[in-house]
Amino acid sequence: MRLDSVRHLYERRGPFVSVYLDTTRITEEEASAVELRWRRIDEELTARGASPEVRAAVGELVKEPTPTAPGRAVFAEGTSVVLTEPLAASPRREIARWSPLPHVVPMLAQRGETVPHLAVLADHAGADVIVSCGGPKRELSVEAADWPIQKTGQGGWSQTRYERDAEETWRLNAVAVAEVMDKEAHSIGAEVIVLAGEPQTRRMIMDALGKDAAARVVVAERGSRAPGAADGPFHAEVNHAIEAWQRKRHTALLDAYHAGPYATGLAETARVLRDGRVATLLLRDDPSSDATLWIGPEGTQLAAEPGELTDLGVDLPVEERADAALARAVAMTDAELWFVPELDSPDGVGAVLRY
Repeated sequence: MRLDSVRHLYERRGPFVSVYLDTTRITEEEASAVELRWRRIDEELTARGASPEVRAAVGELVKEPTPTAPGRAVFAEGTSVVLTEPLAASPRREIARWSPLPHVVPMLAQRGETVPHLAVLADHAGADVIVSCGGPKRELSVEAADWPIQKTGQGGWSQTRYERDAEETWRLNAVAVAEVMDKEAHSIGAEVIVLAGEPQTRRMIMDALGKDAAARVVVAERGSRAPGAADGPFHAEVNHAIEAWQRKRHTALLDAYHAGPYATGLAETARVLRDGRVATLLLRDDPSSDATLWIGPEGTQLAAEPGELTDLGVDLPVEERADAALARAVAMTDAELWFVPELDSPDGVGAVLRY
């Protein structure tokens, strides 16, 4: 995954409050439990030295009484919340941190890999195009050329001409759909395009698509533009196509890691991140990890030993969670982060290198 969504955090000086809280409040008792959980979190933040102003900003958000997601991640700095994200499930562990860097890795791991993709339902009249890139989905409706009017009788059109004009209309609509698909796929860097609908229209769209987009198309046999038809089986086919892409990508990354060039372990990975050589950071998903690195104020200043940073001109290196330091460096070097269940590395950390 790319870390564009959190990069703006590192433009701030810190320190940061990072809170992960179970916010399930379907019943009145659960709403009261949220208050109690926040009270414990607030006490822990107080003990760690977080200011009253920053704690108040987080508390105001998490205690909002309206129904919300089962969990929430909140990051605050100064006197305001700077990023918050609902979690699809309760956090794997509740967290209260007051630290130099935001603790974003649990949120990223629970969010999972975001796969930019298009889901397209097409027929002779046009298509519905659903664009997904991590944020709210965008739904586009493509309706192009007007449908021909059939005329019969003296001075009218023959059935043959009508069918010819109708097919040309289908083709023009397919071309219009393909143009939208090409544009949207390019704009979000789509990895997967799931195309369903009328078979002849699908073939026309494939003929009109650019090579890059066509190479990413997965044809789904179920789904149409009829009301409600985008749900159920078609939704399952979209998920299946995304999961297949993720498995393929995961295998390719591990193959690239073993083939090299690569880095392994915290110390070596920190060094290559400092040099901007990392294409993809591989991180074993371990919520219990308490490994640390030393950091400086700049995004790529991280090392296993403080002396490495003082030699580079950092006056006062600070010890910080390793995953927080790694995430900052990944974000600031435009690398990618992938969570893996296992990794042949002593620290569960490695990197596929650019060179």
